[in-house]
Amino acid sequence: MTRRIVRTAIQLALLTTIILFSVLFLDTRYRVLPQSLHNHLPLHTPGLVITDITLKTCNTLNPFSTCRLDPDKWHRIEKDLYLSTGWTSSAWLHIKRKREEELTGTDKVVLDVRIGRLDPAVGESGQAAEKWEARPGGLWLKRSGKKKDSDSKAVITAVDVLFGADAVEPRPGWEIRDTPLLLDSAGEGQEARLSVRRGPPQKVERPTPRVGKEGRFKIMQVADLHLSTGIGVCRDPEPKGANGGKCDADTRTLEFVGRLLDDERPDLVVLSGDQVNGETAPDAQSAIFKFAELFIKRSIPYATIFGNHDDEGSLSRAAQMSLTSSLPFSLSEAGPNTIEGVGNYYVEVLAPGNSQHSALTIYLLDTHGYSPDETRFKGYDWLKPKQIDWFKSTAATLKESHKHYTHIHLDMAFIHIPLPEYADGSNHPIIGQHPEGVTAPGFNTHFRDVLVDAGVPVVSCGHDHANDYCALSSKKNSESGNGDLWMCYAGGSGFGGYGGYGGYHRRIRMFEVDINEAKIRTWKRLEWGETDKRLDELVVVDGGRVVAPT
Repeated sequence: MTRRIVRTAIQLALLTTIILFSVLFLDTRYRVLPQSLHNHLPLHTPGLVITDITLKTCNTLNPFSTCRLDPDKWHRIEKDLYLSTGWTSSAWLHIKRKREEELTGTDKVVLDVRIGRLDPAVGESGQAAEKWEARPGGLWLKRSGKKKDSDSKAVITAVDVLFGADAVEPRPGWEIRDTPLLLDSAGEGQEARLSVRRGPPQKVERPTPRVGKEGRFKIMQVADLHLSTGIGVCRDPEPKGANGGKCDADTRTLEFVGRLLDDERPDLVVLSGDQVNGETAPDAQSAIFKFAELFIKRSIPYATIFGNHDDEGSLSRAAQMSLTSSLPFSLSEAGPNTIEGVGNYYVEVLAPGNSQHSALTIYLLDTHGYSPDETRFKGYDWLKPKQIDWFKSTAATLKESHKHYTHIHLDMAFIHIPLPEYADGSNHPIIGQHPEGVTAPGFNTHFRDVLVDAGVPVVSCGHDHANDYCALSSKKNSESGNGDLWMCYAGGSGFGGYGGYGGYHRRIRMFEVDINEAKIRTWKRLEWGETDKRLDELVVVDGGRVVAPT
């Protein structure tokens, strides 16, 4: 027994020594890095062309093994192709790049990239018709030594890595390879896919939302998608046992959203947080691209804010907003960097025709994540004083410019975490389902009253997936004297998030604004069951004023 204890102690000491050596002397990829370093996105600098691509694999247990090539020659794409799940292996894609004007007669540029086990040039005769160069991971490169080829639109100018069998590429000029990189069996399960861009980056124009000629503007609020890297695993699917019990979360979620986009044909989509399920999205970029591709291919503008789960994966709020705002049809903005949060901004919807007057203002605010003072205020964070001051100032300034609009100007607001007043027992009526509690902040900054004083008649949130109601909050103590505010939930739409409340079906909320009557109407659509029916349809604003159902 004594010998066994001594032997175990020696083994533990040796293991500790190896770990300490690794932490001190190995490549920094083995250390616990600051969050900012995990938020790196590949840089695609204009004017550069790719001259070579390769893959470097290393053994994470070997203190002398490194996954970084000479940084003076190679740029490493900071995504572990195993998504940090390899027990003993790590793999990283490296590229060589050079400015076009610096290319010499001996330089080669990459014209094409293929992935496979066999030489792409081998035909039926077994003879190679074209020269392809092999690289690790099943990479095959077609390179040219002619400097003039660098001016062609066919030249590869940027490379990225996405993940998952359902990975998509929404960026203009980019194309994703159908075959994943060929790693070992563990790595192949991650479905690491190469995406390349040909030619220079394409300029992305910011869309201008405008009311249609009939005077109507439709908004689809999509809450709590909870998308993963890969197809994901369904939580609490309903009905249970449908499709033989097979349920791929992201596939089913995206099919649901896509169907409603085609049915409802909204003019704008507001994504009100938790688009990315951080815990199951080790590559948040791949998850973001999946929802963005739905709107981009249909030419529908969209605006995003964050929930408490979005930044629990590989990218910070700032990095996600930078990425999302760079995509086609995105109206997303980081907002002022002098106030707390990322995503405090507004969207102006212009009146019909060529008018430059705003008919509708949509305010979007970052409600952050978890309580910064859990001992006193358990649960979730709250809107900060600087955010509220920004909203007051912005609303007052816009109100002056809106005076030139000849109709009644309307306003709406979207947040992720509900305001404390959502839990007020005096709210009446309540239209819709209320099966779970309101998980609002424990600290109340009274933003509800600020919205009313600014003339905003309706606010809508997400966060509590199974709540899908609209509740009328009435107070008569605000500065304006009109203390009515409709507070709505969208209901959860994604199968990657919970939904286990008595047969709850995923749903999406719609808002239709009629500027001719200064009216806002809302309803919901279900993923399963009465999918063609407008559920709990009601008018929340008429003649520019909050109204209750008769």
